[in-house]
Amino acid sequence: MSFIKGIMYNFKGLIMGLTTPKLLFLGMLRLVVVVILTIFCSGLVLMWHQEILNIIWIQPEAGFVLFLWRVVSWILSIFLAAVSGVFSYIVAQLLFSVFVMDYMSRVTEKIILGQTNIGEESNLSFFRLFLYLVRQEIPRAIIPLFFMLFIMGVGFLTPLGPMIAIVSSIIATIFLAWDNTDLVPARRMLPFNQRFGFLKKNLLFHIGFGFCFLIPWVNILFLSFAPIGATIYFLENERP
Repeated sequence: MSFIKGIMYNFKGLIMGLTTPKLLFLGMLRLVVVVILTIFCSGLVLMWHQEILNIIWIQPEAGFVLFLWRVVSWILSIFLAAVSGVFSYIVAQLLFSVFVMDYMSRVTEKIILGQTNIGEESNLSFFRLFLYLVRQEIPRAIIPLFFMLFIMGVGFLTPLGPMIAIVSSIIATIFLAWDNTDLVPARRMLPFNQRFGFLKKNLLFHIGFGFCFLIPWVNILFLSFAPIGATIYFLENERP
């Protein structure tokens, strides 16, 4: 039930974002940045696709084994496309999107509550506020995602590679989902252990919320508007 709830809140946020002018502008701004970076990263992936595949499995000459090789090639292409999207998202977060995400969350909170319950950082300058947001981003998303990408890369070099890649992808989406549901509690200056406890308490929800992030290309759209659905969920389920 919590898994389905996570998917529904992702769509709920997307619909609200597409029908609210200010949120639509902010979401499309994030979308354009991520798409540009994803096209660039995907181009690099396609350039090195054959070399990467040869590391995993050299192309056989013919027969059923050749068919299996082509299936693996197709799966690898999808996986690398997903990795490109996630990597582009990370770069966009560090250089640009972290501030936009917080602002989208504030706008959503104001729409729902009629006001924004801002924490102590409201008195900070723009530069110090940006540093504060980036500092929040590191423990909840950047480090876990880089770790998961590393594990996925290592996994493809072992016999259990496909299984490790799937599990790692799921874990990565959990932290991507938490990156969005943590916006409100981080803004309210809640302790990190309390915020991480919220993730553990609602793990199935975060898996469901991040499920849409596993779909190549479509995941860019959901990632762009994810702060909206995540903020709605937190306010409706964890409101003080």
